[in-house]
Amino acid sequence: MRGKFITIEGCEGAGKSRQMRELAAYLEKKGVDVLVTREPGGNPISEQIRTVILAGKNTAMCDECEALLYAASRIQHLTETVIPAIKAGKTVLCDRFVHSSLAYQGYARGLGFEYVEQINQKAMDECMPDCTLFLDISPRQAFIRKGGVDKNDRVELAGEAFHQRVYEGYKKLLERYPMQMVAIDPSGAVHQTTAKIIEELQKRRLIP
Repeated sequence: MRGKFITIEGCEGAGKSRQMRELAAYLEKKGVDVLVTREPGGNPISEQIRTVILAGKNTAMCDECEALLYAASRIQHLTETVIPAIKAGKTVLCDRFVHSSLAYQGYARGLGFEYVEQINQKAMDECMPDCTLFLDISPRQAFIRKGGVDKNDRVELAGEAFHQRVYEGYKKLLERYPMQMVAIDPSGAVHQTTAKIIEELQKRRLIP
């Protein structure tokens, strides 16, 4: 039986990783076979690409190069990690997917949704998520929650105006993919946000 593919999106510091852990713990208690992964990354090759993308010293990287590196990491991640797990019947929880590229490179970098969709077409044709959860918190609030900017992360160092455009991009994507994407308010306690996520996924019959 085919497994499920669930992704979590949001601005830097929105709490994606914490909610992934909480959701995975809930599913494991229910006896669900879970794989937790991330983008960029999720396997040795994709993790190496992640290092190149995020390295603070790589300030000369152009926007198209950045977008193509994310796409390259993604197709390796799908081929090596995600698709085999789904075929094996696992529920895959992924921290970021193609919607990040659409928000960050397509909208905030100004490359356009169509360009990002084109270079990610194979991924979008073969393995779009069953549900994408967007943790709807502004970048300013998220960075406060996170405790500031990671000085070694090139993307986090892009500035407040850039991250505000990322947030606006996600809002556009909620309209572009209304059946797939859903906004979750993470302003409450961690367990309250987890409860909202579980309720939404149960409503869609993706988890027990």
